[in-house]
Amino acid sequence: MIKIQKLLVANRGEIALRVMRSAREMGIKTVAIYSEADRQALHVRFADEAVCVGPPASSASYLRTDVILDVCQRLGVDAIHPGYGFLSENAGFARQVQAAGITFIGPSPEAIELMGSKLAAKAAVAKYNIPMVPGTEYAITDLEEAKAIATSIGFPILIKASAGGGGKGMRVVDHVAQFEEQMQLAVSEATSAFGDGSVFIEKYVSSPRHIEIQVLGDTHGNIVHLFERECSIQRRHQKVIEEAPSAVLTPELREQMGRCAVDVAKACDYVGAGTVEFLLDENLNFYFLEMNTRLQVEHPVTEQITGLDLVKEQIKVAQGAPLSFSQEDLTITGHAMELRVYAEDPANNFLPDIGTLTTYKRPQGLGVRVDDGFEEGMEIPIYYDPMIAKLVTYGKDRQEAIEKMIRAIDEYQITGIETTLSFGKFVMEHEAFRSGNFDTKFIELYFQDPGVLKPAPSAEEEEIAAVLAALFAGHTKKASPQATATTPTSGMSDWRKNRLK
Repeated sequence: MIKIQKLLVANRGEIALRVMRSAREMGIKTVAIYSEADRQALHVRFADEAVCVGPPASSASYLRTDVILDVCQRLGVDAIHPGYGFLSENAGFARQVQAAGITFIGPSPEAIELMGSKLAAKAAVAKYNIPMVPGTEYAITDLEEAKAIATSIGFPILIKASAGGGGKGMRVVDHVAQFEEQMQLAVSEATSAFGDGSVFIEKYVSSPRHIEIQVLGDTHGNIVHLFERECSIQRRHQKVIEEAPSAVLTPELREQMGRCAVDVAKACDYVGAGTVEFLLDENLNFYFLEMNTRLQVEHPVTEQITGLDLVKEQIKVAQGAPLSFSQEDLTITGHAMELRVYAEDPANNFLPDIGTLTTYKRPQGLGVRVDDGFEEGMEIPIYYDPMIAKLVTYGKDRQEAIEKMIRAIDEYQITGIETTLSFGKFVMEHEAFRSGNFDTKFIELYFQDPGVLKPAPSAEEEEIAAVLAALFAGHTKKASPQATATTPTSGMSDWRKNRLK
């Protein structure tokens, strides 16, 4: 076993703070990196040491692997935690870290690489007889062949980027007449977003639930699952509300999905914390979707129901310690909810909103947890993901967790920008959510009431929203350290204001 003495967090905001707090409790010194835009950020103030790594754009700062590794050498850092986003699923970075003699707190580069390709992941787990959505097992490039396969599967079908994530390079095709155009758009979008135009075809599960299983593996061959999270409340294929456990899984189905998740982890000799994602249809049939080889944004709800600190477990595993518990030791206690508090306007198709946190007061009380990286008076920077905080509530059962969330939302005071707090309350009070009878179509089905929202956005407005969200975010799921970040010009906010008048 090794003993990590000094840990650099290659990230920013709430996740950097969250990692540093656990490290400090373990007696580990911490190093923050920051861009010029984050000079006054809370994670910078919290760390034992902090180093500026470049200008605001993530490509010039948080994705500069050479600068980050130089900081590690200069300050005697012996481990790096990548958080989520940025470099967290970059196999090349993990290899560079290892080559520098530094411990990478995460899985092996080989596991990251394997699971980073949806096609390679499907091939790797096939020997375990894990349920798959009907579709191709290889990249499709020939248009006529692709059209024939799609027809044999049966419409609607889904064209998906192999290297993709966050809904990019993904197109739903309802009829054969639409296929050629949508195929070309998917390939173009995948090439632009990931530098890889490989796409494949799957049967489109029209109204699924999104269920993911948290897994944890050590270097001694032990792998366990930490139960499921329900992540079906989404906008633009990205999660907004998560909970644990799911309202619809039976103990038998939970055990079955958990075993499959462990098998997926075994297929790539997984080490550390990871998440196996599934689609669950209306008949409770589940299908393997992908594996995320990092700590998830929504990991706090799993921590609440298991009593485990997942960051501490990651660090222990990286130090070479075996898991201190077995599958039989793990139980679900209570229920947890998480709302991602984004700087977005739900009444305008969740468009990003920027400005100053004129008022910022967190909710408090038993069963309320706020993971954030801001305080009153701070600016929301346009260069990065617009998430302000993760609001988490915990109760003895689902009903209590929901009621605590409503109370916490009412107490959370944020002025100066629009946020997703109002949307969170709408969901918590909606009968479909409270009954557990909902899926990934929740926003489409229930959040278009003129009394709640302006009229449903057109296809053009949906596209604009997606583009603005992408411009706002400074990193993507599979970001390359050499990628050139596209940032909005100074005129973007004026355009946005005019557009939304």
